Amino acid sequence: MASDTIAEARADAEISGLDALEIAGRQKTTTRAATIWASTWPKLAALAIAIAAWQVVVWAEIWPPYSLPGPGPVWQELVRQASGAQLWDGLVTTLRRAALGYVFSVGVGLLLGLAVARFRVLRAAIGSMITALQTMPSIAWFPLAILLFELSEKAIFFVVVLGAAPSIANGVISGVDYVPPLLQRAGRNLGARGLNLYRYVIAPAALPAIVAGLKQGWAFSWRSLMAGELIVVGISQTSLGAQLTYARELADAPWLLSTMIVILVVGLGVDAAFGAADQAIRRRWGVLDQAGQ
Repeated sequence: MASDTIAEARADAEISGLDALEIAGRQKTTTRAATIWASTWPKLAALAIAIAAWQVVVWAEIWPPYSLPGPGPVWQELVRQASGAQLWDGLVTTLRRAALGYVFSVGVGLLLGLAVARFRVLRAAIGSMITALQTMPSIAWFPLAILLFELSEKAIFFVVVLGAAPSIANGVISGVDYVPPLLQRAGRNLGARGLNLYRYVIAPAALPAIVAGLKQGWAFSWRSLMAGELIVVGISQTSLGAQLTYARELADAPWLLSTMIVILVVGLGVDAAFGAADQAIRRRWGVLDQAGQ
C-alpha cells in the first residue's frame, strides 16, 4: 500500500509539473506590436530577397533595360499609375468581375458538391467529370465561350465559373467524405435528420475541407479571370488584364510590371483573408497552439 501511495504521489507530481510548464508557456505575454512584427518580418525579408534578385538580374544585363527594367523605374511607374484614374478604374472592374464570378461559383460548387456527396447515383455519374473539369485549363474554354457569347462580359463570366466551381465542389465532396460515420450516427441519435443533419453535423465537421476548396476555387477563378481579360480586350471597360495587353502592345515594360505587381498584391490580400479564416477555424477546433502564436 505504501509503494502504491508513493507511485501515485510521483505521478501526480509529474502531471503537476507538466501542467505548470504548459501554463507557464501560455502565460508568456507578448505585446501586439511584437506579434505583428513576428508575422511581418518574414514577408518583408522575402520581399527584400526578391527585389535584390530582380536587381541582380537587371545588372547582369541578360535582357536589355527596355525589356526588363529595374525595381526603381517600375516603382516610379506604379506611383504614377496610382496617382491617376486608369489603374483604379481597371482594378474596380477586375474586382467586380472576380466577385460576381466567384460568388456564383461558390453557389454552384456548394450545391453540386452536396448533391454528389449525398446521392450515390450522381457520384457515379458525374463524380469523375467534376475532377476532369477541374484539371482542364481555363484557357481551353475561351474558344467555346467566344463562340457562345462573343467578346463580352458573359464570356469571361462563363470561364470564371467553369474554372472555380469544380474546385469548390471537390472540396465539399472531400470534406463530407471524411466526416466520421460515428459522428453522423450520433447526430441521428440526437434527432438530426435530412437537412438538419447536414446543417448541424456534417457541414461543421467538413468545414476545414470546404474552406480549402473555397481557397482553391478562388485561385482558379482569379487565374481564369486574368486569362479572360488578356483575351477579351475589345469591350469598352478597362481592366487589369486589358492594361497588361496594352502595355505589351506598346512595349511599355514598367507599366506591364507595375500592373503585374498590383495583380500579385490583390492575390496576396485574398490569400491573407483565407489564412485568417483558416486560423479562426483551427482555433475554434482547438488545434491551434495558442502559445506559439
